[in-house]
Amino acid sequence: MNAKRRRRPKRDGGEFRREIDFSSWMPRTSIGEKVKSGEIKTMNEFMKLSAPIKEVEIVDKLLPMMGEEVIDVGRVQRVTDSGRRMRFRVVVGVGNRNGYVGVGVAKGKEAGPTIRKAIERAKLNVVEIKRGCGSWECGCGSPHTVPFRVTGKVGSVSVTLSPAPRGTDLVSGEIARKILALAGISDVWVHTEGHTRTAINFSGAVLDALANTKRMKVKDSDVKSLNIILGEEAKKEETEEPGKEGIEVELKTEKEQTKEEPKAEEKEPNAVPKPEKKEEQVKSTPEEKVEAPKKEEKPEKEEEKKAEKTEEPKKEEVKEESKEPKKEEEKEIDQGKKD
Repeated sequence: MNAKRRRRPKRDGGEFRREIDFSSWMPRTSIGEKVKSGEIKTMNEFMKLSAPIKEVEIVDKLLPMMGEEVIDVGRVQRVTDSGRRMRFRVVVGVGNRNGYVGVGVAKGKEAGPTIRKAIERAKLNVVEIKRGCGSWECGCGSPHTVPFRVTGKVGSVSVTLSPAPRGTDLVSGEIARKILALAGISDVWVHTEGHTRTAINFSGAVLDALANTKRMKVKDSDVKSLNIILGEEAKKEETEEPGKEGIEVELKTEKEQTKEEPKAEEKEPNAVPKPEKKEEQVKSTPEEKVEAPKKEEKPEKEEEKKAEKTEEPKKEEVKEESKEPKKEEEKEIDQGKKD
């Protein structure tokens, strides 16, 4: 391998995550050159070419979030003239937990280099699978299980995967559970036959069953009803309907306008520079202080004077009226005396 790899100290669920520098990668195939130049951007486009994967960097470039998990580590021996020769045999599974999975086997004298060799071979054996909601008991519409029943066989081991409703989990042995989890399947029933203790045959049969999901032809009506997807699940932003996006944008703009309007009204008085306001206040304050009390006092005084004037003649009229009857009474009394 020409690309440089750097391991991170963190482990996520038993998987190493690596940062790869592709500047030093020198492609040895025409497809590798297309991947490096950016002509092939996704693994789905690469799979449509029906070409074998010859370089590990192709998978690292198109599927950067690939995880690895060691399925089995065993020791094998070979008898020679000089004695027995002990070697390690490692079975490793890789996958992005979103529709792509692979299994690789390698042998070597040391465990570490053998594991890395098995990881590279597993990446060269990556397959694309179909997922959906194939259980008649579920109908949730999310791609959490296999879309239909499939069977795979390697050696004496045959594996049958049946769709399961959401929440069932992976009903299988440890080896099959690891591979199915790397493929992105969360609910399935597994039925096995044969000698499943052999990790190589068991893991190969599970991979063969998953690959058979892509080989089966499905009607368009079934694809919609079972929500069958091939490879990676599309992002929610891309699957949203354009009408809904337009409505959401309109609602956002209306909300932003309603929020901005009161702010603009509040900022308008503050937008005037402060020194100008002070000058206006300074100019207006002395005039207001002098004129305001005069304007307010004059009408009050005039009203009081008018009220006093109107009250005075009323009092005089009352007095005059009270005097006149008294004079008339006195005159009548005087006349009576004279008579």
